[in-house]
Amino acid sequence: MTDTDQIGPDWQMGNRVPSPAGDPAAAPEGAGAARWPVKPDPVPKVPNPGNAHVLSMNPPEPTPVSVAAIEQLTAHRQALVEELGKAVIGQREIVENTLLTLFAGGHALITGVPGLAKTLLIRSLSQAVDLQFNRIQFTPDLMPGDITGTDVLEEDPESGRRRQVFLPGPVFANLVLADEINRTPPKTQAAMLETMQERQVTVGGRTYPLPRPFHVFATQNPIEQEGTYVLPEAQADRFMFCLNTTYPSPADEERVVRETTGTARPEIRPVITGPELIEAQALVRSVPVSDEVIAYAVRLVSRTRPESPEAPAYIREFVRWGASPRASQFLVLGAKARAATTGRLCADDEGIRHVARQVLRHRISPNFNARAQKVGIESLIDRLLKDVPVR
Repeated sequence: MTDTDQIGPDWQMGNRVPSPAGDPAAAPEGAGAARWPVKPDPVPKVPNPGNAHVLSMNPPEPTPVSVAAIEQLTAHRQALVEELGKAVIGQREIVENTLLTLFAGGHALITGVPGLAKTLLIRSLSQAVDLQFNRIQFTPDLMPGDITGTDVLEEDPESGRRRQVFLPGPVFANLVLADEINRTPPKTQAAMLETMQERQVTVGGRTYPLPRPFHVFATQNPIEQEGTYVLPEAQADRFMFCLNTTYPSPADEERVVRETTGTARPEIRPVITGPELIEAQALVRSVPVSDEVIAYAVRLVSRTRPESPEAPAYIREFVRWGASPRASQFLVLGAKARAATTGRLCADDEGIRHVARQVLRHRISPNFNARAQKVGIESLIDRLLKDVPVR
């Protein structure tokens, strides 16, 4: 049984079919007024707020990889770059990696100081892809129910009887910006684990599928560490990429000041829909990859583990633990996305190397020696890329 079968016919692919008159399960219009009845229906009816798209949680059906399909995906990517460029000035590398994350179907952790257009980028992306966007500001007093939603008692105006209903939280969106995710305690951070891995929310023993597509883009401030909680390794490992934002060049900063202190506001038009994005993600997964490329990805990841007999001496000296097998998966998936969005019909070693820093930088834990000698993770990854043979 697919998720679409479970949620019933009222909500399918973003099109709401009117419920029968008098049906208490009929959801009011608008995302904020959505309700899930717990009784008497044995299976909850899941609302689809805004233009979210509810699909099956099963893996997507294989999509034939053809020159025409790849060309269309490349055109969509270029159109997205142009639209995002209307609002986000400079930051070309972050834009490119954000789009790779999107087409690969993953999540991204963005690290950077305030004022570098992280929120603007994700909000603009939601407009260009015509998806619902929600921002969650993580604070020390934020509770798990503030993210996922909670069960409440509500009085039925017709019968006067009380019933239990589920109020969905802000995580029920297509693009979720988890702003300063490390400012909330681990109990609240853990509320994001199920949403990111299984694309669902479990509250009160009931499971509710999240809208499709679903992506989490989280931010961290690398400067101010007082009052923060280190992101658990299990949480960080759910992010496909870790992206570092940098200051704009003087020319880009002059353009930012010029264009943002006037009256003009950029208008971002949607260039791809949610269902088209889901098809593109299926196409990315269908891109072929050779056994040699997979072996190179696994070989690169295994060298990050100090207990591995093949690990270089500098890894054993400076690394406490290395990357998990999820890193190998994301290296290959990122290489597929890189190939598909640049007009190539198969993933290659260059794609693995292109995404290696984004995939590995938050999965390698330095030890005391590395911190004492100021050896950075980036330098270790660069040495691995130089030393690990492609063949």
